[in-house]
Amino acid sequence: MARTGGPATTPPRTIREERIERIGRRRRSVRHDVNPLREGLRLERVPDPHVMVLFGATGDLSHRKVFPALAQLWRTNLLPQDWQLVAVGRRPHDDATFRAEITASLEQYSRVRLESDVAAQFLGRISYHQGDFGDDEAFDRLAVRLDAMDAELGTQGDRLFYLATQSSAFPQIVAQLGRTGLDHELHGGGWRRIVIEKPFGRDLDSARKLNREVGRVFRESQVYRIDHYLGKETVRNLMVFRFGNGIFEPLWNRRYVDHVQITMAESLGVEERGSFYEETGATRDVVQNHLLQLLTLVAMEPPATFDADALRDEKVKVLRAIPEFGAADVAANVVRGQYGPGWVEAKPVQGYRAETAVDAQSETETFMATRLQIDDWRWSGVPFYLRAGKRLPKRATEIAIQFKGVPHRLFRDSAVDPQPNLLAIRIQPDEGILLRFGSKVPGLGLDIRTVTMDFTYGSAFSVDSPDAYETLLLDAMLGDASLFTRADEVEAAWAIATPIVDSWVNGPAPDFPNYVAGTWGPNAADTLIERDGRHWRRI
Repeated sequence: MARTGGPATTPPRTIREERIERIGRRRRSVRHDVNPLREGLRLERVPDPHVMVLFGATGDLSHRKVFPALAQLWRTNLLPQDWQLVAVGRRPHDDATFRAEITASLEQYSRVRLESDVAAQFLGRISYHQGDFGDDEAFDRLAVRLDAMDAELGTQGDRLFYLATQSSAFPQIVAQLGRTGLDHELHGGGWRRIVIEKPFGRDLDSARKLNREVGRVFRESQVYRIDHYLGKETVRNLMVFRFGNGIFEPLWNRRYVDHVQITMAESLGVEERGSFYEETGATRDVVQNHLLQLLTLVAMEPPATFDADALRDEKVKVLRAIPEFGAADVAANVVRGQYGPGWVEAKPVQGYRAETAVDAQSETETFMATRLQIDDWRWSGVPFYLRAGKRLPKRATEIAIQFKGVPHRLFRDSAVDPQPNLLAIRIQPDEGILLRFGSKVPGLGLDIRTVTMDFTYGSAFSVDSPDAYETLLLDAMLGDASLFTRADEVEAAWAIATPIVDSWVNGPAPDFPNYVAGTWGPNAADTLIERDGRHWRRI
């Protein structure tokens, strides 16, 4: 018979439930001092307690980017108290020696130096797991280890896998995660996500194959293909600038825009990455991903909502609206180059073919420029000029929106006819936005001069901008895929780049080197844009 009176009885709680309650209390407490000036400046969310597994933990990418980014998230209280990282690598290490290596990397690459007690807390949450990616036993041990950590920390099976390895290892690691069941999300909770670094494939066929291999193990909603350019503050602000300000969107179309230029210039050469660059080149390394991603953000239609799929749907539409190149199109609309010896920043530098681990007769391009068209209602007839190169005069990434001139040149008889308006969005360095317009010079005459209105993040906001990897790692932990590329998006980008690369493989040998280090690329790149009556913007 059911009881109708008396005090209600509470069933005894399990040890796990008590542990989860304690975790919740610890997460609500502040780990160390919080800067009160940050309050109200941004909405910050802290991920649920989870275990992160980093494959390729001994590699250059992990030490230069991933560990410093995680350390900054820890420093700013954006990681949960019970967060743990298992670093997987092939080299023989114990926890102490590996933490010593991370300490050295943090000293060299951290955006903001960590205080000693904060650094000790961060390092204390990192443990090392040795194993080869093809070793079944190593992954079996990893599965047991992760289950034990879940039981100890109450992380409920929440795990983030990060593949910071060579792309050739991606299928092997994914298959091992599937074999051991580490991809399985638990009923009622316990998420599993995988972050995969670029390059995602070498061409369209390999990207499709890799998508199939990943899709056999993980659902698309679990996969986060990372492109660090999408995490840069100015790139993220581009969407706010376009869709949060009513004065620009009505002008953002073929009626008012003459053309768009997207430039990614690097003053450095290939440094110690000669063998990697020999397999990629400028087109695979930056054009297929970084520059096409910037193009989609400039050209996309406003999404219906600001969620991940709505945003990525619009980006895919842009890529699919770009006609694929045939051999004749490549010859007419694409320029490739390779730097020879020259001077950069007043220092002599060697040519690409003299770099370490580079073939003395290499045909790999270190510069690429192209003219693209987007066949849709908004942009039909507006050319998009993309260029990227190494050993150029300076390091700079910029999107330049060149507007059309006024329909009637009313001031053509003045001393200086005002130039058409220009909107330049600087991605790096000195992140900001510049607007160019004409203005009368004070005085009795009618002298007109082109002036600029210049906004820079550093002077406008007294906040510490996060690194791109900090933003993207936190988003992956929170399950926000807005800044990550989807499978169809990757394939659509490769559908543009692959015919270009294939035409070079099947075509005649290039006349390399064809530009001097420290210049803005081969003369053919100037011809590409000048034949349309335009010129590259001086950055």
